[in-house]
Amino acid sequence: HRVYKTLDPRAPHLQRMAIKLSEKLGDPKWIRMSERIAHLMKEKKNLNANVDFYSATVYYSLGIPTDLFTPVFTIARTSGWCAHILEQLEDNRLFRPLSEYIGEPVGKKVVPIDERP
Repeated sequence: HRVYKTLDPRAPHLQRMAIKLSEKLGDPKWIRMSERIAHLMKEKKNLNANVDFYSATVYYSLGIPTDLFTPVFTIARTSGWCAHILEQLEDNRLFRPLSEYIGEPVGKKVVPIDERP
């Protein structure tokens, strides 16, 4: 959920965890930076921080290398994704979109597949 029109309801919980973690570690640098960025994004772009924003603060504070952020994200969601697969296998109906985009690509040139490198 890249952009929430309102605050991601999960974000305040992880923000509080990040604050507690920074207090426990005695290193407020990352949470201060995160809160400043979140404030500026809300003020300048009217964008709210989502749960992933504060996840990065927690991961970094714990010393998790940045190249492992995506695998940690994935591991946390794997059981849910597996549950979705099992649900789909029980009732293998095709999903049909409720609408169809009929406009032109905006700012993108579409190269036919046979002309691609």
